[in-house]
Amino acid sequence: MKLAKSLFLGTVAGFAAVAGAQAADLPVAKAAAVEYVRVCSTHGAGFFYIPGTETCLRVGGRVRAEYSYLEPTTRASNSIGFLARGRVQLDARTATAYGLLRAFVRMEMSRNTGVYAGGVAGSSPATSPNIAQAYIQFGGLTAGRTTSFFTNGDVANENWGTLRFYDYPDVNLLAYTFSFGNGFSATLSLEEGAFATNLATNLAGVGAGQRAPDLVANLKYSGTWGSAQLSGALHQLRTNTLVGDDFVDSELGWAVSGMVNVNLPMLAEGDALWFAATYADGALGYLGFDPDNSVGIASGTAVDAYVGPDGSLDTGRGWSLAGGLNHFWTPTIRQSLFGSYARVEYSTAAPVPDFTEWRVGSNLIWSPVSGLDIGVEALYSNLNPRGIVGLDDDDAWEGRLRIQRDF
Repeated sequence: MKLAKSLFLGTVAGFAAVAGAQAADLPVAKAAAVEYVRVCSTHGAGFFYIPGTETCLRVGGRVRAEYSYLEPTTRASNSIGFLARGRVQLDARTATAYGLLRAFVRMEMSRNTGVYAGGVAGSSPATSPNIAQAYIQFGGLTAGRTTSFFTNGDVANENWGTLRFYDYPDVNLLAYTFSFGNGFSATLSLEEGAFATNLATNLAGVGAGQRAPDLVANLKYSGTWGSAQLSGALHQLRTNTLVGDDFVDSELGWAVSGMVNVNLPMLAEGDALWFAATYADGALGYLGFDPDNSVGIASGTAVDAYVGPDGSLDTGRGWSLAGGLNHFWTPTIRQSLFGSYARVEYSTAAPVPDFTEWRVGSNLIWSPVSGLDIGVEALYSNLNPRGIVGLDDDDAWEGRLRIQRDF
């Protein structure tokens, strides 16, 4: 028995050795290389390399839920409103021999009801898809849709309601930024004139077609203490009005602004004070006004220009002052105080009256975890038409509750 068992085990071992030797002679297929996602720390947190490329990508977004109350003026007026907004954005960056190549796109969609959709009963809910921003940067070049270079993007305003200064509008543009070092830069930008206000006439004419973009320029300094920017804009004014056999001559409107942001770490980490002063002649949109503005039952019309009695194109003029203070009471609780004052003036022959407006407000925001804000805001506004009997001033209160998640 022991002899048979030894012979059996020896035979099995022999077969195993032969099979192993033959298997070693067979070709072996190599496993495909696995592309792992790599973290890209060059451009900050959240970026990763797109597999197989040297392009870094960051995916982000926002969800905002907001609820508003506005003092009604009549029984037909809406006084409450609901807003839901979703945002998705992509930021792709590649280092090249010519500098940074960047592509950025931000898409938003809002669902609005009540005061957000219209001022009176019966206003239908509104859904608004929007390409908020879409631009390419290559070295100093910026092309596409992004924030106007008239404004200082470092201004740390946290107001939710409207203040009268050029408050971060997005426009289509073509711009070039020159960097001089030591925090200094200058930008020259061709921008759509969509944020300038309308033309009014005391005749039968209307505004003529746009023939030239707005020309915007700025000079900016950024340092550890904060930033300061001086901006200017030129805006073409054209009307389709005939005086005799000729069209009214075109004019140039213009605006200038100074904006300063000062960091206040001696008060608390993240504290900042900001201030903006703007003057406009024939370009009242750069003050932050729409053509038609109202507070309660009071209204004020902002027009860039109008045809005067002598057949010339006369411009509307205005100025605004705005400012605010942001303070962190604790690392998770912050508050903002802010306000603005603006005045719009015309000649005595204008078809619309002068008016003044001031606004003041505050909000309190709690951020229990990173990226989540829960806050409330109250805003008081007053508008005073001037120079016409029967047009009275009025004021109004509005409040907001906002819950917002950024990622």
